[in-house]
This record gives sequence, C-alpha cells and structure tokens, in this order.
Amino acid sequence: MIGIKAIGSFVAGERVSNLDRRDRAGKDEMFIRDKIGFEQVAKKPASMDTSDMCVEAMSELEAASDIKRADVDCLIVCTQNPDAHGLPHTSAVVHKKLGLSQDVACFDISLGCSGYVYGLATITSFMQAQGLRSGLLFTADPYSKIIDPDDWDTELLFGDAATVTWIGEQSIYSCRPGMFGTNGALGHSIEVPERGGTLHMLGSNVFKFSMTAVPEQVGNYLERESLAVHDVDEFLFHQGSRFIVENLAKRMKLPASKVPFEAGETGNTVSSSLPLMLQKRLETTPNRILMSGFGVGLSWATIVLEKN
Repeated sequence: MIGIKAIGSFVAGERVSNLDRRDRAGKDEMFIRDKIGFEQVAKKPASMDTSDMCVEAMSELEAASDIKRADVDCLIVCTQNPDAHGLPHTSAVVHKKLGLSQDVACFDISLGCSGYVYGLATITSFMQAQGLRSGLLFTADPYSKIIDPDDWDTELLFGDAATVTWIGEQSIYSCRPGMFGTNGALGHSIEVPERGGTLHMLGSNVFKFSMTAVPEQVGNYLERESLAVHDVDEFLFHQGSRFIVENLAKRMKLPASKVPFEAGETGNTVSSSLPLMLQKRLETTPNRILMSGFGVGLSWATIVLEKN
C-alpha cells in the first residue's frame, strides 16, 4: 500500500520580528508570546512565486531521499495563492520547472488550512485508483501576497513556507480514511472579498469554530476508528495560534505533551503547518499520529497516520 515516504520543505529565509513591532501593532509581549505565539513570521522575497517555493522544497526532498524525477507520475499542488491568476494551474508550472515527463498527472487543490489532510486523502486514493506509484503533494500558500501590512490582525500571524510529501510504496506511514467537514455559511470569516484585494479575518468567528467543530470531529473520528486517546502518540493540530492549539488540548482533555505548538519562529503557514511538523516525526516515527487541519472555508479535516 502506498503512503508517506519522505517530506521536503522550504521556509522563507527572512524573519520579521513581532516582538520588535509590538508597539506599532498596539500589542504587548504577553500577547505575542502567549496568545498568538508567533515571535517571528517568515517572509518570502517579492520576486519569489508560489511555484518557486515548491521547487525549493523539492530540492530539499531530493537531498534527503532517493526520489528520482523520472519516476514521478503524479503531482498535486495545494494552494489558494497560485502563480499569476492561477492560469495555468500552478502544478503545471512546477511540472515545467522540474522538467518532468509528459506522462505525469498534475492538478491543483484550492484549500487552505485543511488542505494537507484533504491532499493526503486525494493523492493516495487517486494514485491507488489509477495504479500510480510515485507522487508529489506540494503545499504552498504565501499569504504575504494578500496581506495588508497595516492590518495587524493578519500581519502578525502568517508566514511563508512550502512542503512536498513523497507518496509511494515502501512508505514510513500509511493513512487511515479521513473525516471532513465544511461550513460555507461562515466562509466570510477568512476571505479576500474581491479580486486583487487583501485578506480579511474575523478572529472571534475562527476561534469559536475551532473550539466547537474540531473537537467534535476528532471525537467522532476516534470513535469511528475504534481508537482512544491513549492509542494516539501525538495530536498535530493546524498551527493557527498558540492560544488555539493549547485550548484545543484543554477542550479535548488531551495531555499537553501530546499536542505540540512549533510555529513560534515561522508563523501560521496555512496548509504547510501540518507537514512541517510531520517532517520532524519522520525521524522519531511515533507509531500513530492524528492530524487535524481547519480554517479557510470554513473547512476542517482529520486523519490518522500509522507507522508501517
């Protein structure tokens, strides 16, 4: 059965300190460290596009694994901030930049913070159905493209990063079936209202949604899969903020040691936040990991990975 073999990543090199600009933002140190939790956010150069970030992540994957470009037969990019206006699809642009064969299936997924879980479910099921053997799942959503630098409700939160997950046989982790949810009626809570506009976010809506929909889904998922909390080694939640992650653990009565927050030096990297955490686990390989992504849509998704 196919699954996760390796992960490569790229985190933009420039770091913008939220502590240094807290006075301009009208925030105190406690808000930066303990509430949002992002002491720095990663910012890409203006000249770097979404596909360039994917290529950088691929370079790291190639350095850390024995993947061969000639073997790749599937390529998916999860992004809502594509190159240009999304024509052609960013996966086709990445395909060109990597010089891949014309026999590669390429398409994009337009999802935000739930995108990695959706992406894993999509690429594994698609590859299994079509008999494909070596797939690449990219996540890249540089919000610096759409953030108003004077809007401190978003400027302090988001960082730029990309990841690529190699899917194939002889994998480290296999995926159980996922569980998915959508509330389009609250889509205005995280949106770009008009083409060429900037990101607007209703933080109170997002927090309430996170504290209700996510715990309910995780509970339902564990019940469906006949798992208890003690059966799961780590719970990786989308790194929306320290406050959200820590309160999810409290709401679900999870041991704090099983619920990490690791985005303090990068910011919320949207669909890349989960694979950035998972990349580290490929070295320590806990037996069972639950991942939950939630945000733009509003959309939420949960999946369990099991060590092979």
